[in-house]
Amino acid sequence: MPETQRRPENRYGNRPTMKDVAARAGVGLKTVSRVVNGEPGVTPETERRVQEAIDALGFRRNDSARVLRKGRTASIGLVLEDLADPFYGQLSRAVEEVARAHGALLINGSSAEDPDREQELALALCARRVDGLVVIPAGDDHRYLEPEIKAGVATVFVDRPAGRIDADCVLSDNFGGAREGVAHLLAHGHRRIGFIGDMPRIHTAAERLRGYRAAMEEAGIPVEDAWMSLGATDPVRVRREAEEMLAGPAPVTAVFSGNNRVTVTVIRVLAEQTRRTALVAFDDLELADLLQPGVTVVAQDAATLGRTAAERLFRQLDGTLLVPERIEVPTRLIARGSGELPPAD
Repeated sequence: MPETQRRPENRYGNRPTMKDVAARAGVGLKTVSRVVNGEPGVTPETERRVQEAIDALGFRRNDSARVLRKGRTASIGLVLEDLADPFYGQLSRAVEEVARAHGALLINGSSAEDPDREQELALALCARRVDGLVVIPAGDDHRYLEPEIKAGVATVFVDRPAGRIDADCVLSDNFGGAREGVAHLLAHGHRRIGFIGDMPRIHTAAERLRGYRAAMEEAGIPVEDAWMSLGATDPVRVRREAEEMLAGPAPVTAVFSGNNRVTVTVIRVLAEQTRRTALVAFDDLELADLLQPGVTVVAQDAATLGRTAAERLFRQLDGTLLVPERIEVPTRLIARGSGELPPAD
């Protein structure tokens, strides 16, 4: 169709309005508004004509206009670390289910473990007038959110606590889970146990290292520096550290891996070794039960973390929560074989 013959209503961005619906149905704007918002005072015949006009034009209600009148968007924001991580996928799904039950839309984005990007994303969501935020922190200073919280934006932190502000947070028992996992290796005869974790500035990594050290101390075993490694979870770094721990005249006989991304690389390294090395991993991972032996894990309940955080957010919005709390969700040790291997020497 030539440009001059194209109907303007087919152009992108030219959305039909209530005025268009009213003109097509032959009614007033107030009548259309009542039908759109489910209000009484419209005869069945008139409602039918308005609905036919809505369907014909493809009209959609403008919720932005409702925001100006009611001050609520029925939407919440979720700031994740990595959308591709299966752990955060489960957490996000749980938040979304709670939001949906409350008639709210979930908008999420990834900080990629960058504090500046986290702040930029969180403030962008606030600028779009979300009613609340669920944040998995990348940084350790969240004072930038104080004006938003004072303005009424409900905020809950999950997986890691907020930094330098008092706010609700929902966490896994990282310390207790790691201590239990390492104690499991100790109970199966291991004394030289390596720990490979994430960057030490991250709360979860620091707590899991603390749990590792506590279990070793309780067993009366001095920890050598060469047995501990924290840093980026990229495969090159993890592989190098794992290979060094497994080399030499007195290699570690077991490894405790600090998260699922570390675990994947450690499994590959162990598969290349001639000596069998025990492994306990923090975080469950897909197909862990199908490997030979199956991977023993300290499993987090990502769904409970997300659901609990979202429920607290909506309780804030309802005005039923006044004092911020710190909630810890228990972990669970799942023995599948790799953590039960005895020391090779």
